[in-house]
Amino acid sequence: MKSGEAIVRVRYAETDQMGVVYYANYFTWLEVGRTEYFRQMGMPYSEVEKNDILLPVTKAFCQYKSPARYDDTLRIVTNIASLQEVRIAFKYEVFRHETGELLANGETEHAFVNRQGRPVVLKKHNPFLWKRLQETAGEHVE
Repeated sequence: MKSGEAIVRVRYAETDQMGVVYYANYFTWLEVGRTEYFRQMGMPYSEVEKNDILLPVTKAFCQYKSPARYDDTLRIVTNIASLQEVRIAFKYEVFRHETGELLANGETEHAFVNRQGRPVVLKKHNPFLWKRLQETAGEHVE
């Protein structure tokens, strides 16, 4: 698996009176993409947390190309942009599913921390997850 995909439909509550999506909702969809990425690689995020690994966001970026509108179906494509022993970054593309038009792209960076909020070296803390992330990232990793 090199990339994960998720499909969402724009809900009325995510738009303004003109039917255009409020910009901050894209970050929720990036989270959907990231969560589905973990699920599709065979380790749902709930399992990651059971192994005492949390992934707080340390950076977030989104570039808007064209507006999503009420009732659009969106396809979120997620890849690992970089994988380091104490952090991981994801890159995302959000497309209008019906037309394939790129609506936005973004990145998030996350630290690997334990429940006390202390950084962990993933390779040592959970070698299985480290290896799985390396395998699924493939050539996308820096």
